[in-house]
Amino acid sequence: PVQILAYLPGRDGVVKVEETDLKPRTGFLYSVSTRNISMFINATREQDSGQYMCTVSVVDDRLEKNIGIINLTVLVPPAAPTCRLHGSAVVGANVTLSCSSKKGKPSPTYQWQREPPTLQVFFPPAQDRARGTLKLTNLSLEMSGVYVCRAENQAGSKNCSIVLEV
Repeated sequence: PVQILAYLPGRDGVVKVEETDLKPRTGFLYSVSTRNISMFINATREQDSGQYMCTVSVVDDRLEKNIGIINLTVLVPPAAPTCRLHGSAVVGANVTLSCSSKKGKPSPTYQWQREPPTLQVFFPPAQDRARGTLKLTNLSLEMSGVYVCRAENQAGSKNCSIVLEV
């Protein structure tokens, strides 16, 4: 464990912020005299995720371990995904559209749809929401259009699109 913040009681009561990458982004939320020793972390980053422990040492209470533990998971919205076409878009052929995002915590799920004027939403087995693929079989001229993929998790969503010309 790495110490982040400390309150050192005494006549002047010193708050000590350790030299970590959190130093400019953290502090006590309230004056320590309120006895609420909640802390804040500003501008959270994915690497701030982890287990945080609060230890309170009371001079007259040597037997009790006053420790609180909390797990922090910093969610990361998906990065703009990349849409790709695999295969030859000719009448009667099969193609796969793929969509992938390089960032996202938790891992994004993917949803394909065909844009208006011929709006179409896809379901398994044609669409794999975890892998971001959409299999289009036995292509026809009517299947031409704009296909949009949405990468989504609890932190947000981003889109990409591809034009299919059969």
